[in-house]
Amino acid sequence: MQQTPSWLNDVLDKINIKSLNDMQLDCWKAQQAHKDIILLSATGSGKTLAFLLPLVDQLKAAPTQTKALIIVPSRELAMQIENVFKSLQQHLKVTCCYGGHKREIEENNLKQAPALLIGTAGRLADHIRRGNISTKTIETLVLDEFDKSLELGFVEEMSFIIAALPAVNKRVLTSATAMNAIPAFVGLKEAVTLDYLTGNEKTDTGLTIKTLASADKDKLETLFRLVCMLGNRSTIIFCNHREAVERTSQLLKEKDIVNVFYHGAMEQQERDAALCKFRNGTANILVTTDLAARGLDIAHIRYIIHYHLPHTEESFTHRNGRTARMDASGTAILIIGPEEKMPTYIPAEAEQILLPDEIVIPEKPKWSTLFIAAGKKDKVNKIDIVGFLSQKGELKKEDIGLIEVKDFFSFVAIRKIKVNHLLHLIKEERIKNKKVKIMLAK
Repeated sequence: MQQTPSWLNDVLDKINIKSLNDMQLDCWKAQQAHKDIILLSATGSGKTLAFLLPLVDQLKAAPTQTKALIIVPSRELAMQIENVFKSLQQHLKVTCCYGGHKREIEENNLKQAPALLIGTAGRLADHIRRGNISTKTIETLVLDEFDKSLELGFVEEMSFIIAALPAVNKRVLTSATAMNAIPAFVGLKEAVTLDYLTGNEKTDTGLTIKTLASADKDKLETLFRLVCMLGNRSTIIFCNHREAVERTSQLLKEKDIVNVFYHGAMEQQERDAALCKFRNGTANILVTTDLAARGLDIAHIRYIIHYHLPHTEESFTHRNGRTARMDASGTAILIIGPEEKMPTYIPAEAEQILLPDEIVIPEKPKWSTLFIAAGKKDKVNKIDIVGFLSQKGELKKEDIGLIEVKDFFSFVAIRKIKVNHLLHLIKEERIKNKKVKIMLAK
């Protein structure tokens, strides 16, 4: 069997990648030669392509049947994998199932079996119990971030799903952290482990680790002064609790620091809006829980700030994996309170930051985010939105930034100085002959 197919170069051109890296090539060869594979590789190294690309030929052979299932621990990771798969442009149906998304929409999508099914354990199990998913044709099972999916709280649903897959003959488990013991119900038999976490990941990732001492237990003033020193660079601030996320975000806003927050108790639209604002430059700072430590693939994140120290080394690894991705560089900064001890996994040579005496508030972002109450299900796409904003809103191309179109709504980055005039011009206008609610995203 050929190691890589003839269509691969065309696909790589579409996603602007010159060639597969060594890990991806080795994973491809392993999937041809072995039934069960465990892939351990650093966050941002390209694991998603490593397990998706070898699936394409299998899915093309029977495009009207569901041949592969990918289970993930979070909805954000599910959506990220779906987007990567669609970017391959192989004209294969993919359906994504996760909590916080209307089950009825998923049920309609599942009426015609997708070639690839992606989802979180709880929602997938619900669909299987309701008979919405035909599991008898699924031959390949992928557990991405398997160490998280197989944690205690997910075991019951994971065990149920895997037991409902009678035809599975290949299992691929991937993560950036190893797991001491994989439960027997996963069904691994003579699994081959590809371990790219050994040896050089600490020196070759482009990640710099620094520490900052805080004189105050609260650490907020230290955080504020640090943010001022770092300036207007893309930054994620990690807290350990949802309440701390909202409190920290609000206190930074009171100090005139533009930011958005993100955690698991938010409604899906609120989460989408926060991440979109962070991606498109409306806010350069994201305050979040460890929910954002996995599954977010946002380019050019420069700094990771551990406002609260991570509970485990694994959490530290995954948080830091949001930066220094795919050959880029990044810096992780731990703020150490007066009563806190330095974690043992922090290298002794980590640089200690000294804050300057003078504080300069970072320059405000030059973008705002527009909310449009229409999306894919309304037959609205990016071209429609650009045309509408250009013709009815008198915007130039450079005034329109990142556009994200969801099922029932869309977000558009607009140059801030243009927003008020734009909203005045379009308040009575229609998109594709429909009157649609348009306003600044909350």
